[in-house]
Amino acid sequence: MAAAAGNRARRTARGNRWFLALLGLVLMAAGGAALAAGLGGFSGLAASETLGDSVGGRFGRPWVPYAAAAVAAVVALSALRLLAVQVRTGTVARLSLERDTGPGTTEMPASAARRVLIDEIGRYPGVRGVRAHLTGPGDGPAVRLALTLDADADTGGIWRRVRSEGLADLRTSLELDRLPAVLRISMAPPPKVPPRTLA
Repeated sequence: MAAAAGNRARRTARGNRWFLALLGLVLMAAGGAALAAGLGGFSGLAASETLGDSVGGRFGRPWVPYAAAAVAAVVALSALRLLAVQVRTGTVARLSLERDTGPGTTEMPASAARRVLIDEIGRYPGVRGVRAHLTGPGDGPAVRLALTLDADADTGGIWRRVRSEGLADLRTSLELDRLPAVLRISMAPPPKVPPRTLA
């Protein structure tokens, strides 16, 4: 499971590198052509004539500049898609509950498991806020937790309780042998004491 996820990530990274290299070459060629045209590098191109008009006139097709604009739009959309892939968090949408080789699978929304975990940990004394994300494959997820604790909270005690109760309950309900978790803890500032005025 983890190996398959790692292979997928490597293939995605390799594809992204190839796409970036090709996009860079295309943009360099287009930029070089535009610079050469601006410096008068294309013979027969009048100063008052645009590069699009010249290309369209040379090929005898008035649609050539529009085709170039369409290609530029496709390149821009591809670049936006690449950016979206780069910022993807890897959050899993559905969790597999049965891991046998028979036909059919039983799944549940990952958001339901996440809400249960947040509700349980949020009731611990000293916990002011909880954020949780389930990442990775649906049949072997990992948990990312971000806790905000009161300034005087027992950090060690809360972590032990999260590990022995919250994460253990989630692992049991998902029928997992192991449930990797990353925990980030931040402390909330103490409440501000209003200034007292002297009578």
